[in-house]
Amino acid sequence: MNTYKVIEVGPSGALRPSRRPLVEPSPGQVRIRVQACGICHTDSVAVQPHPENESGRVPGHEVVGIIDAVGGDVSRWDIGDRVGVGFLGGHCGVCDPCRRGQFVACADQPLTGVTVDGGYAEFIYARASGLAAIPATLPSREAAPLLCAGFTTFNALLKGKATAGDLVAIQGIGGLGHLGIQYAAKMGLRVAAVARGTSKKDLALQLGAHHYIDSTATTSGDILQGLGGAQVIVATAASGNSMTSLLGGLATGGRLVVVGASDESLSVTPHELIFGGVNIGGSLTGTSIENEDNLQFAAAQGIRALVELSHLDDSAAAYDRMMSGNARFRMVLDLGDTPLP
Repeated sequence: MNTYKVIEVGPSGALRPSRRPLVEPSPGQVRIRVQACGICHTDSVAVQPHPENESGRVPGHEVVGIIDAVGGDVSRWDIGDRVGVGFLGGHCGVCDPCRRGQFVACADQPLTGVTVDGGYAEFIYARASGLAAIPATLPSREAAPLLCAGFTTFNALLKGKATAGDLVAIQGIGGLGHLGIQYAAKMGLRVAAVARGTSKKDLALQLGAHHYIDSTATTSGDILQGLGGAQVIVATAASGNSMTSLLGGLATGGRLVVVGASDESLSVTPHELIFGGVNIGGSLTGTSIENEDNLQFAAAQGIRALVELSHLDDSAAAYDRMMSGNARFRMVLDLGDTPLP
């Protein structure tokens, strides 16, 4: 075999099948035979029209597979290892941020599926520093969405520095939020799920939430204060206005951690910052070794994404279903040997 199948972005912005030459990995890289790839809303950054003379990008940054070739200067990984590749494709180790240990801020880090080809493909090439080992007990199709959606909420909760028994709120019960509830509950935190309407109440409680707040029926911040105030609020919904309304629900010194990307502004008063001790920050996944921590925790605690499976050939339809908001809750391309139902 001297080529492999990919799903690339055509000039019109539509996804289409194509083929790439199968070559040996470059120094510092490995080649991975893809077993599963999650479909994430961030893939839309790459799924855009482009000039005819430009090669179309292959999306996908929740990739799990088996290493089948190793480039020079790679000592940590071997052929046959099952690994994952997330959004941050591996730090360079030599730029100024890396020299200061700030690997997430690496100035020469590929963004999987955005600046380099991703996992809507039979194979992917990845920088060795961006790989995370997959626990043996975690099937590839279940591990894939944890590499980004799960990791994002896991690290956001850690950055909030809540301790067992603290109240935390997860805003938005979608692809990120349904995982955030599980992580928070398994960390021993009191969990308040915040969403519009009541349609997701039963699911939120089943996933581990202790309280459910319908943001359309009440002021979410007031309810959170009535529960004692949230030490951490993880905002997954891409809405600046909805995030602003939650600030009043923080406990003194509490932190709003934003993971839902939005161009909308959120508002905070100097009074809230000074007298309420309110902290606001964002979170962009994390390093590959932190992702291994995330996967180990999820495997040990039984945290699982709710997924719909699809074939590589059906990538376009699966992507459209994710973008429509109808997926429950993550779409995953399954390229393994197990037949789909």
